[in-house]
Amino acid sequence: MKIALVLGTRPEIIKLAPIIKKIGSKNCSVIFTGQHYDRKMGLGFMRDLDLPKPDYSLNITKSNPQLQISEIIGKLSKILIKDDFDSVIVQGDTNTVLAAGICSLKSNIPISHVESGLRSNDWRMPEEHNRIAIDHLSEFLFAPTKNTKFNLISEKVHGQIFVTGNTVIDAINMYSKISKKKSKLFIPSTEFILSTLHRAENVDDRKTLSRILKGLINSNEKIIFPIHPRTKKRLHEFGFFNKLDQNQNIQMMDSVGYFEMLELMKNCSFIVTDSGGIQEEATSPIIRKKVLVVRKTTDRPESVENQLAEIVGLKEKNITNSIKKTIKNPKLHSKKTPFGKGDASEKILNILKKSFRYS
Repeated sequence: MKIALVLGTRPEIIKLAPIIKKIGSKNCSVIFTGQHYDRKMGLGFMRDLDLPKPDYSLNITKSNPQLQISEIIGKLSKILIKDDFDSVIVQGDTNTVLAAGICSLKSNIPISHVESGLRSNDWRMPEEHNRIAIDHLSEFLFAPTKNTKFNLISEKVHGQIFVTGNTVIDAINMYSKISKKKSKLFIPSTEFILSTLHRAENVDDRKTLSRILKGLINSNEKIIFPIHPRTKKRLHEFGFFNKLDQNQNIQMMDSVGYFEMLELMKNCSFIVTDSGGIQEEATSPIIRKKVLVVRKTTDRPESVENQLAEIVGLKEKNITNSIKKTIKNPKLHSKKTPFGKGDASEKILNILKKSFRYS
């Protein structure tokens, strides 16, 4: 069995790390697109997670989605032509995933999609376009939950569907034991709320971003706010950065590494975010923190159904009131994560081994 594993962003690196560790270099070629041009989100991040250097780096130069996708297809096709791959593994819903899917399909290589079947039903999200397309292109669909399997069945995808759990839980189990030692961040001993924002539909819209920030500020609670490069750019562009920087309750910092984020999640009171990955990570028994989701919808409804997360929307008053309410009682009653036991990567590889000759 020979697998091409294509990744390009920080979430993909985290969620595919357990598979890379388990499959071994003999059976896998890692192809890094470089969709995130920030070093911390690229090759340096892979080194931090003790992952091998990619076999191929595409060095993508375009940031425009259309040009980025076409550039990945052009460069990736030359690699897929050279090697006789049994399958191409992709994860999630990024431009890298869509580009790799199209390229693999036209190269007659079966696509294996890790974390398939997620749906927000929010067409404003570029990720929604990508995930729907890749699910209908894939031969092997690794759904994290029964709910995501149902989404795939209802859409009548042609590939085989397997419920495996989410590899993000595998990653937490793998790295949480060393995160405190590896983290370079000082974690305050006082209680704090962790907040992150990065989704295009939130941070690229001035009015929406303004409402979210006012909701955070008006809570008058201590908030640690690691800033995604995209968000930082918009804060400066919209003239919000200085106001946040001068606020005594909000501590801004540059985007942090995986170990630092794990420690922040472990030690915070609860989380306010628009991140889908954090909604999953926070359910891990190792973290177990409530999440307030600043979005209109979520593609992780399992967290909401299990009362591990709450959709608070985008109105500043609702965000402030939800923070004030949660600060009084941030404890969770459910101890079980809906995203599996942390053996998703093993299940995925076992399925692929049975499907292809394994040597």
